[in-house]
Amino acid sequence: MNYFIIDDDPAIRAMLTDIIEDGDLGSVVGEAEDGAIVDNGLLSLKKVDIVLIDLLMPRRDGIETIRALAEGFQGKFVMISQIEAKELIGEAYSLGAEYYITKPLNHLEITGILKKVNERVLLEQSIRGIQESLNLFTGRPQFSFVPSSHTTSLMEAGRSLISDLGMIGEGGSEDLLKIVVFLQKEKERLGSAYAFPSLKVIFASIAAEKLGDQTKEAEILKEMKASEQRVRRALYQALIHIASLGLTDYTNPKFEAYASTFFDFSEVRKKMLELEDKSKTPNNQSRINMKKFIQALFMEATKLIDS
Repeated sequence: MNYFIIDDDPAIRAMLTDIIEDGDLGSVVGEAEDGAIVDNGLLSLKKVDIVLIDLLMPRRDGIETIRALAEGFQGKFVMISQIEAKELIGEAYSLGAEYYITKPLNHLEITGILKKVNERVLLEQSIRGIQESLNLFTGRPQFSFVPSSHTTSLMEAGRSLISDLGMIGEGGSEDLLKIVVFLQKEKERLGSAYAFPSLKVIFASIAAEKLGDQTKEAEILKEMKASEQRVRRALYQALIHIASLGLTDYTNPKFEAYASTFFDFSEVRKKMLELEDKSKTPNNQSRINMKKFIQALFMEATKLIDS
């Protein structure tokens, strides 16, 4: 069973992940700090079965998020909150929430509830399988439990990777998505003559696209610099996230997959040592190879939509 956790508290997300994976209830395939940064394309790409979602979040709360996702999502929602207002709980149920978990989290309560949700999902999957088999023989059109079709775009694949890298909330993440789309357009335009462009060309192109063709050169240069700074901050957060994963568990699949793909491993190792020695002042000047990161993001996003 694949879980996606939406909660603005990283400690809650970590605790839920431990309960799910230690209890063999399934795998946590993604997480987000706010409902506003999750859409059906991301859930589809991650093949999510169950979404655990906090009721109160700063930008888009759990109720609004379920309302936005419910129509196109075939899985189950489980609400989590300290709030026990009957009206809110009732609205969550009416929109499709399956169960309600109260904070502070209780290990036994969560395990029991998620086992029930897992059983419900498996039952519905079995029913879908039976219906599809019957339709092959009867020729009748499918009328229920039909998965909605989602077109998996390069941007959605890039957003999934950015989420995995722990920088979905950073301003530079949107710049990176625009860069991925720009690189794909260049590849299609140039064909066999395509070569990875310089960072200057990349940032100039997305700045010009954002500001328009009639923008003065000075304004484009200013936006180029601002965009590059946003991306650097996002990459630094990704480096911290990956280093933290490695520090917690050196065999973490994301750490193994991403540490040397997106970064120079020596920099990841340095950051791990720095995080381990909390007495030292953090070094914000880590030498991150931006070109390598962007190339890796583009290639990995392309692989995701081709797989």
